Amino acid sequence: MKKNNTPKKHTALRVIKTVFSFYPVMMPVTLICIIINAIVSSIQAVFMQNVIAMVEQSWQSGDWSAVGSQILMLVAVLISFYVFSLISGFAYSQLMAIITQGSLKKMREKMFNNMQRLPIKYFDQNNHGDIMSRYTNDIDALRQMISQSFPQLLISAISTMTILIIMLYFCLWLTLVVLVCVTVMILITKYIGGHSSRYFIRQQRSLGKEEGYIEEIMHGQKVVKVFNHEEESKADFDKINDMLFEESRNANRYSNILMPILMNIGNIMYVIVALVGGILLLTDIPNVSISQMALSISVVVPFLNMSKQFAGNIGQVSMQINSVVMGLAGAERIFELVDEPKEVDNGYVKLVNAKIENGEIKECDEHTGIWAWKHPHQADGTVTYTRLAGDVRLFDVDFEYEENKPVLHNITVYAEPGQKVAFVGATGAGKTTITNLLNRFYDIADGKIRYDGININKIKKADLRRSLGMVLQDTNLFTGTVMDNIRYGNLTATDEECIKAAKLAGAHDFITRLPEGYNTMLSGDGSNLSQGQRQLLSISRAAVADPPVMILDEATSSIDTRTEAIVQRGMDALMKGRTVFVIAHRLSTIKNSDVIMVMDHGRIIERGSHEKLLAERGKYYQLYTGAFELE
Repeated sequence: MKKNNTPKKHTALRVIKTVFSFYPVMMPVTLICIIINAIVSSIQAVFMQNVIAMVEQSWQSGDWSAVGSQILMLVAVLISFYVFSLISGFAYSQLMAIITQGSLKKMREKMFNNMQRLPIKYFDQNNHGDIMSRYTNDIDALRQMISQSFPQLLISAISTMTILIIMLYFCLWLTLVVLVCVTVMILITKYIGGHSSRYFIRQQRSLGKEEGYIEEIMHGQKVVKVFNHEEESKADFDKINDMLFEESRNANRYSNILMPILMNIGNIMYVIVALVGGILLLTDIPNVSISQMALSISVVVPFLNMSKQFAGNIGQVSMQINSVVMGLAGAERIFELVDEPKEVDNGYVKLVNAKIENGEIKECDEHTGIWAWKHPHQADGTVTYTRLAGDVRLFDVDFEYEENKPVLHNITVYAEPGQKVAFVGATGAGKTTITNLLNRFYDIADGKIRYDGININKIKKADLRRSLGMVLQDTNLFTGTVMDNIRYGNLTATDEECIKAAKLAGAHDFITRLPEGYNTMLSGDGSNLSQGQRQLLSISRAAVADPPVMILDEATSSIDTRTEAIVQRGMDALMKGRTVFVIAHRLSTIKNSDVIMVMDHGRIIERGSHEKLLAERGKYYQLYTGAFELE
């Protein structure tokens, strides 16, 4: 689908409404200060006209006795106005700093909070660097628009209206001259600014693509170097960078010629006003104005300054157009993330602490080590409790990531509490997809999945996932201590429980050899640890969660043979008494599984124990005897 390069019309209104909702009291006060500052800066022409009129009258009458005191009084009033304007200007600048940074802080919070509730599908389909660009480039464009462009546009608009009223008060003919010149300026601004705006929006999107590519290459730097792909990466980057250069060059080319053109038109307007004013003074054409005063030098001179100020305001508006367009483009991308549909969860069955009294399961507040599914029945208003056991069954499950492109066909699996079920098959057979369905990262197209006899669609996703432990091939560690990373599996776990989990997984020995043991800081996804050590921490994290169901998605594939023996002992202890789903390339790690499912193109083609499948001499037999690892 082609992206629209023009921000939606309601985006500006939404930004204003959002900022007002964040600061309902501070924003009106700020607006009042801006209005005062704009009006006061525009009324100097009135004082100038009065001063010149007094001098002109005294010159004609020859009486200079009172003009000095009158001028001093006008100057004093003008100074008091400027002091008031200075105070209001200082106040609005300070308030805008608070409003701008506070609004951006809240916008980042809204983006991040909504991002935590998005489905996995969103992150699978969107470039991570482009998502990051919304937190950096787009937020910065929004900052400039809120803190500079919007206030300047408001000041310019109010100043322009004030000056226009004063002009009409003094002289209609000169006002018409100014309006004709301003009309030309507006038409030029619309033409040049329109072209510039389109390119600035494209620049914003190209910047997001470039950051996405940089993030991707940084993440895969080892792969780039291993395959000597540096030159190709540079060539691909140059293409993206050239595109960004073209969009930026075109945007700034139009933008940079606009201000000089408007300044020169303003200078021409100044000369025309002076000429017309001189002609009017030398002829008998009657002055038309709101004040009905006669046209004199005291009107023409202030009018020249007002025309200059009027042109300056139009120039200020034109200067802010590109910033506004970029800000609105950034705001639209920010609102896209904020408005992205959250992960749907219609579940109502909850996981609760429970205890057994007189043979019945009862809910309790304290942690007893016993968990139960709290199942309210809408039909009769009753509530039943089912003990969490880890009985997982899939019935005739079909699934597709994209419409009309099925990935799983007719999958039926029974995993009773305490059983170990293994999935084997070539890459793309659908093994990992099954684990995604168990976690409800994706929902099935057809069939049913029952957990302890309950349809998992009825279980709240957070509670479902709390009951599942997962160890993935790709290990993710977070900035923090080793202890923090283990405790990530259970935030209420004590240090002793985390250490016990590390011992169970076989990680305790290498942790104690680290510089600060469990308090060693990790950063960069645990880059200071080996791949095997990182995987051991991942297994420890799953162990401390103590779930009844474990999903091991090629959990030992990144571990060497010696480490694997250590891990396997810990894994056996971890899996004891739990329902376990194992996906493995190394067939040697799944020989002791209760049942092995052989998958091919999204279908289960064989099932049974290791011995049974070898005896059948089918696909599993070929895999086991031909190669101990699936590629």
